[in-house]
Amino acid sequence: MRLKAKRISIFYLPILFLGILILFSCENSLKDIKNIASKESEKPVSKSIDVEIIYSDSAKVKAKLTTPLMIDFQDVSKPYKEMPKGVKIIFYDDNLGTKGIITANYGVYREKENIVEFRNNVVAINAQGETFKSDELIDNMSTTKLYSSKPVQIIMTNGDVMNGTGFNSTESLYPWNIDKSTGVFRVTEKQNLLNQ
Repeated sequence: MRLKAKRISIFYLPILFLGILILFSCENSLKDIKNIASKESEKPVSKSIDVEIIYSDSAKVKAKLTTPLMIDFQDVSKPYKEMPKGVKIIFYDDNLGTKGIITANYGVYREKENIVEFRNNVVAINAQGETFKSDELIDNMSTTKLYSSKPVQIIMTNGDVMNGTGFNSTESLYPWNIDKSTGVFRVTEKQNLLNQ
């Protein structure tokens, strides 16, 4: 009797192993199907080359955005436009004078939030000639505020340099606030103070 019991359990062992193998392979297939389905839903609706967008308010031009490539993703819960080959935005005052320029290697316009995210080698210049450098700058177009939580460097027109861990300003990039600032400042002393 015992001999038969051993034969039966040895006979069922390969079948059990095969069943477990099939179960795990089905699970991986379902994961693959879900991944493919999610990627399919994020396919772009359109691609545009050499794009120029003018933003206006009350018939006054406020900003101009240019990019060599814009990819439009509309079939997602939060539609967005991606600018993977760089982006430039110019902000204008009421007389169409330039009050700020931002360039970056990558940008995303999030339509529902009305936000433009600038990333990778972000450089911004204000009307005073001050240059802002960071890896991130967010433009909230609804509030006309710019901000960043990444390290930022500001080079002033006289050569002074300020560094910080965060930044906020208006679209004119002036006045601005920098968090946890440190800097290198040139100090010139008058000759008569040295002779005293």
